Amino acid sequence: MSDRVPMTRTGFDKLKAELNDMENEQMPVIEKRIAAARAEGDLSENAEYHGARESQGMLQAKINLLRDKLARADIVDTSRLPKDQVVFGVTVKVKDLDFGDSEEFTLVGAGDEDYDIGRILITSPLGQGLLGKKVGDKVEIEVPAGTNRFEILDLRFDD
Repeated sequence: MSDRVPMTRTGFDKLKAELNDMENEQMPVIEKRIAAARAEGDLSENAEYHGARESQGMLQAKINLLRDKLARADIVDTSRLPKDQVVFGVTVKVKDLDFGDSEEFTLVGAGDEDYDIGRILITSPLGQGLLGKKVGDKVEIEVPAGTNRFEILDLRFDD
């Protein structure tokens, strides 16, 4: 996986802070739980020890994912991107051609996503399907739930 991960400086800093918290706050707490459970003796039937080791493994996996994402980060300067097409950082208003309603999505990078408010990853199937399109274009995007059909209504840059 050598693909670059587009993100803003803010998203990068947010992920870095999250990684720092995991490594320097959460992991030491788990390590203390393991040490305390180990001190109780027989580890073969020690549920607290096994639970703490499982928590440690899950946290380490999250740490590894964040490290990888940060190592592949590509900080995007949105001021240098074209303003007449769907690109990183744009808020795109689309009309759903199947249901007739309109929706807005902002294409963001890792660390900035919030699906509840329409901030979707540019690397998602929906983000990739909208990328490069212009106002008036009609697109069909294959997503895990089926096919979405949209017409691009408007592009807005909030910078």
